Amino acid sequence: MYSVIFKDIILEIDHDDNKSVNALVNFCREQNISEIQINLLQSNYHEKSPIWWYTKPMFLYGMLNRALRMLDMKVMIKLGFFIQSLHLQLEQLHQAQSANFQQAFTVYRGQELSQKDFQNLLDSKGGLLSFNNFLSTSKKPFAYVVSISA
Repeated sequence: MYSVIFKDIILEIDHDDNKSVNALVNFCREQNISEIQINLLQSNYHEKSPIWWYTKPMFLYGMLNRALRMLDMKVMIKLGFFIQSLHLQLEQLHQAQSANFQQAFTVYRGQELSQKDFQNLLDSKGGLLSFNNFLSTSKKPFAYVVSISA
């Protein structure tokens, strides 16, 4: 329940992107993130879309999903401007693309789980499943195959 309230708050905050990026940069330096990646983010953030940054193989994807999964409010606040921008871009893409898809289609997702988490998932079969993170999927079964072989 608190994650829903927090999400609503994050999406309503009026962020100053420049201040927010600088605050994130300072936080990343405290977390010993690669200076090369930090500088890339700081100098190029406004030139790329949130989805581009989220899918770029660097620290943002892992930091964001870990914070959402663990409900780490400190990190989520630092990433609030990014969460908001990513959410809005995904929402816009969904609205633009949903008219083109009249039928359901299959997407694939690979996910590493501990034995305990996997057992909990099996035990909840037929029940509700809740995710506190963005789910990256693909229309190509490659993600599924990679997760099986991992």
